[in-house]
Amino acid sequence: MTNWLVEVRIQFKPSVFDPQGHAVENAVHSLGYRSAEGFRVGKYMTFHIAAASKEEAEQVAHEVCDKVLCNPVMETYDFDLKPEASKEGLA
Repeated sequence: MTNWLVEVRIQFKPSVFDPQGHAVENAVHSLGYRSAEGFRVGKYMTFHIAAASKEEAEQVAHEVCDKVLCNPVMETYDFDLKPEASKEGLA
């Protein structure tokens, strides 16, 4: 069994208004940075999965994202999956 680190990024779909991104853009513009635009604010989460294979870990990660973390009507997600170093033998 391998332990996997899942790093998830969730954002509003491009067609959904992002009020937080809009507020950030207004603040940046008010500071004089007019060339910076198109701000979108999202969520970043991490969690761990114990799985026998990378494919199994990916399946679980997709299910968690689809069923719990992401609202598929308004949001999209992507994730990175990384094997974690074994903790055995550590004091």
